[in-house]
Amino acid sequence: MKTMTCRQLGGPCDADLSGETADEIIKAQDRHLREAVRDGDTTHVTAHNDMKHRWRHPRKAMGWYRETKKAFAALS
Repeated sequence: MKTMTCRQLGGPCDADLSGETADEIIKAQDRHLREAVRDGDTTHVTAHNDMKHRWRHPRKAMGWYRETKKAFAALS
């Protein structure tokens, strides 16, 4: 199990997101952003919009995805 923060994934806060794989952490980030925006946290709106754009345009988002996977792999 590894942990990254919302900020490490491009978000505005230091909430811890944990998972066995980079994909699990990415999904946790997506849930975190959706919940924060739903609950009225305006600081997460930009990151939430970026997340939505990322899933709508996966080819363009591959750079972000690869970098996130590298950062995850570098965690001890």
